[in-house]
Amino acid sequence: MQITVLLGGPSAERDISLLSGTAVLDALKSMGHEAFGSDVSPHNLSFLEHPSEVIFPVLHGWFGESGELQEILETNHKAFVGSGSAASRVGMDKINTKIAWEKAGLPTPRWLRADAATPPSALFAPCVVKAVASGSSIDVFICPTLEAAQAATREVVAKYGFALVEQFIEGTELTVGILEERPLPPIRITTTRQFYDYQAKYKGNTTEYHFDLGLSDEVVRRVQAMAAQAHQAIGARDLSRIDFIVDRESQPYLLEINTLPGFTARSLLPKAAKQIGIEFGPLVDRLARRAQERGPG
Repeated sequence: MQITVLLGGPSAERDISLLSGTAVLDALKSMGHEAFGSDVSPHNLSFLEHPSEVIFPVLHGWFGESGELQEILETNHKAFVGSGSAASRVGMDKINTKIAWEKAGLPTPRWLRADAATPPSALFAPCVVKAVASGSSIDVFICPTLEAAQAATREVVAKYGFALVEQFIEGTELTVGILEERPLPPIRITTTRQFYDYQAKYKGNTTEYHFDLGLSDEVVRRVQAMAAQAHQAIGARDLSRIDFIVDRESQPYLLEINTLPGFTARSLLPKAAKQIGIEFGPLVDRLARRAQERGPG
């Protein structure tokens, strides 16, 4: 099959996309496909001129994951891996994701959209202050006090115009990959850093990943069911990765969804797929074939 892998892109997560995209490109070639890699941006759509049966986007952050690229692919009647433009837009926006989950009756921590007009007294602590449309834990701050929350909110609002302020919940951090609309085994994440930040995700050796969750089978089943519902609630397809926190009373809360999860050596969806016997090459092969069978749009 002729497959174009899109990688790089214009966002702050470009370096991770280059790693992920190169891994996918090499794996598709190892599976016998005629794979072609193309760095892409809003001003470089030359990949559209290259013959291909399937487009495999491996981009993270703005443009590549936030719906703009998917709309271009839909407009040009291309078959492509992953969610369409509408679901990508919702999934990239942490506030719109929370709204969709709440409408579906799914639990997510208390939250507030803050901007320059939000009075400091409206904030709360402990909390997590986040950029609304940024991935890889870029511009995420854990705030144990109201003063820290106010300072972090000012910083994020100054950079982006608004911020998500989310209740901090102490507990077990999990992530659940979705493959072909079905949940994969959850992974428990531990790190010696304050939280699972950019450094913990991509640098150094401060993070460990465990399939031994230390949770009851009932809670694990509930987390997997919630992950599938969360994926469906925003209209995602093919793959995603959903982050959870499970509190001290074993109540899971949905945190975020990633509609184009990473494909680096550290990435979690490939780890979870491997846990059920799907190696990296067959994983990307079946995603490409699924897109080909579905056709354009």
